[in-house]
Amino acid sequence: MQVIDPKLVPTGLTRIYAWPRVRMALIVTLIFTLLLSPTWQVAYWVLVTRLTFITGSALLVFGILERWPARLPRWIARWVLQIVAVELWIPVAVFIAYRMTTGHLDVPFWEDSDHLTGFGFFTFVGTLIAPWIMVTSLLGKIRGEARSQALTFALERSRLERNALDSKLRLLQAQVEPHFLFNTLANVRELVDSGSPQASKVLGSLISYLRAAVPQLNQPFTTLEQELELVRSYLEVMQMRIPDRLQFLVHADPQTLGLQCPPMTLLTLVENAVRHGIDPSEEGGRIEVRSELRNGKCRAQVIDTGIGLHQSAGSLGTGLTTLRERLQLVFGDAATLRLIQAQPHGVCAELEFPARREQ
Repeated sequence: MQVIDPKLVPTGLTRIYAWPRVRMALIVTLIFTLLLSPTWQVAYWVLVTRLTFITGSALLVFGILERWPARLPRWIARWVLQIVAVELWIPVAVFIAYRMTTGHLDVPFWEDSDHLTGFGFFTFVGTLIAPWIMVTSLLGKIRGEARSQALTFALERSRLERNALDSKLRLLQAQVEPHFLFNTLANVRELVDSGSPQASKVLGSLISYLRAAVPQLNQPFTTLEQELELVRSYLEVMQMRIPDRLQFLVHADPQTLGLQCPPMTLLTLVENAVRHGIDPSEEGGRIEVRSELRNGKCRAQVIDTGIGLHQSAGSLGTGLTTLRERLQLVFGDAATLRLIQAQPHGVCAELEFPARREQ
């Protein structure tokens, strides 16, 4: 759950005299003074002083009972205790207010009929209106706590959804590892079985390649420069296996080299081009890997001159499906992957994703 800094939680008088409560008290005071001042015999400042003391002290009693006592019997709700206490306090507050503002009189205010009538009026109106003011304050507090709780739940839900997405992304990346390793080792096995003198050289290049590639499988992001290095190493290994049937070119806009992308993104496209475009073709073909920066997005292309979509579209395997899911998890709808029929034959796999640089 969300952890709230204790320093940010209002305490003491700051909590009791929070602005929403003070604002309500000021509004009540202003309304009553405006209504009573034309007919009231005392000075306006005396009227304001009395009402301010009554409302302010009522807020103090109400606020103290929010936290004290810490525990209450089960048969009484805290809000009931607060309202009852304020109701009992109102006559006391009115008495103190009158006592403070009538000290200059020759007799106590309760012996003066006009002041006694005023005392009774304030007591009656105060005990009548105070519960409604307190209920309004309680409703405001409940709404504030509900908003805070809803925000806490939303943050927690967002964190859990993020963790779920991260877990799914790691699972998809883990699927890339055996997919790539099995395909590559199968190629080396073919060389060994055929007694090719290139087998040892290819295996050495493969070991160097895997030493650099495997650690990146567990990383959420890599740079396009690192990805292109892996692609180049992979194509060198493949070219050793079929030197007369595979040519390749890797060309990248220097502005794209520092951009972030999920590991094995371009490698998946290149591997599909070799496996489903070049390998099935008797003549082999050429693979070009390009990247450029356009309108705030990186566009990467893997173009092969293999047999094309009409023969290989149905046999691309899990590579592109997994890649699409990974791109969706990382970039959402901001990333696109398209397969385009190249002319006169072959496939262009075009990938666009937001240009985000390494932090």
